[in-house]
Amino acid sequence: RAKKDMFEFLGGEIPLNRRFGVFITMNPGYAGRAELPDNLKSLFRPVAMMVPDYGLIAEIMLYSEGFGNAKKLSRKMVSLYALSSEQLSKQDH
Repeated sequence: RAKKDMFEFLGGEIPLNRRFGVFITMNPGYAGRAELPDNLKSLFRPVAMMVPDYGLIAEIMLYSEGFGNAKKLSRKMVSLYALSSEQLSKQDH
């Protein structure tokens, strides 16, 4: 925040890289997970996440590869992946 090029850490000077960022993912609703303490929470900005539109992503990828009927194919791909994620085991084999 102070736009410094160096900072002091354990008695030594360390150069700052402004292109570096730290991102954390918290899912406190799951069993065994806890909220981030307030003193740490104040150091991070919240970011909202959404479920991506898989159909649109698949359609764009197919169009970019030259498929003329990408809209129809993307719907089929989304159905295929949705069924496989529901019916196949999540266990590593």
